[in-house]
Amino acid sequence: MRVLIVTDAWRPQTNGVVTTLEQTIAGIEALGHEAVVLEPSRFRTLPMPGYGEIRVSLPPLRVGRHIRALAPDAVHIATEGPLGFAARRWLKRRGLPFTTSLHTKFPEYVRARTGLPLSLGYAFLRRFHRPAASTLVTTETQRAELSAWGLEHLSVWGRGVDVEQFRPRPHRPRPRPVLLYVGRLAVEKNLPAFLDLEHPGHKVVVGDGPQRAALERRHPDVEFLGYRYGDDLAAAYADADVFVFPSRTDTFGLVMLEAMACGTPVAAYPVTGPRDVVVDGVTGALDEDLGRAVERALACDRGACRRHAEANDWRAVARRFVDDLVPFSPEARGHLAEAA
Repeated sequence: MRVLIVTDAWRPQTNGVVTTLEQTIAGIEALGHEAVVLEPSRFRTLPMPGYGEIRVSLPPLRVGRHIRALAPDAVHIATEGPLGFAARRWLKRRGLPFTTSLHTKFPEYVRARTGLPLSLGYAFLRRFHRPAASTLVTTETQRAELSAWGLEHLSVWGRGVDVEQFRPRPHRPRPRPVLLYVGRLAVEKNLPAFLDLEHPGHKVVVGDGPQRAALERRHPDVEFLGYRYGDDLAAAYADADVFVFPSRTDTFGLVMLEAMACGTPVAAYPVTGPRDVVVDGVTGALDEDLGRAVERALACDRGACRRHAEANDWRAVARRFVDDLVPFSPEARGHLAEAA
């Protein structure tokens, strides 16, 4: 089966959506299928306001021509951006089935940036995903939340971690614990909750984003490393004593599993994402007082963190993705071939 994934998020972006898609594609191919990607570089792009490193297709013209040329047996739309919306519209008009996925708390992000009410954001999500045969979500908690907002046909997808890439390294004791954050430096990630903590530990930030310059000026004692990849990123995780995840708006948080795979416990708020990833008191600590969560996480066993991560396999995630697809019927393939 040839699987087409349509996504507005793709390389060289560095985020959980891209990581999830890359790992899923590897799993699809390991299962004997072919995966092709329709992403912004095939179109004229412009930088997203506030995120110069992210380019979006504006407008993604002739999307149907690309879909026809790629001749898929099944289509999955991974994002609600301009390219995803154009593909959705084209497929819907021709009666061609597709699945979708929901990776982020889009309404909460919009509210944080603009003040618009959550109801408008969730109305948009209902409209976007309603025609899909199925919508993949990250966790049971997210499925319950989305269902309460009126979204339907939701299937839990899950997330995994590469336990070969992310693994423990020799961990040296030190007088000041290292508190690590990895991720985008943007308002929705709630970085001040971490950086303003009164804690004797040394704070390290890996990542970049629109808030970086302002945060560096405000916190000269914090070590900002920018992006790290591969072994350098794994080494940063493994060197930390606690991974601090201050976001209240993530649907999962792959970085938490990556930290655990390196033996590092997680401190986070008891919200969607952390509640589904962290075993409180075992692989980290969840607390409305983030400082207290850090102290409790410091007492967690690093071996337990690693064992928990090893139970989360990307291969299972890829199998669930493939099982959720809706292959085109012979009649649908005919419509695809005839579509102009």
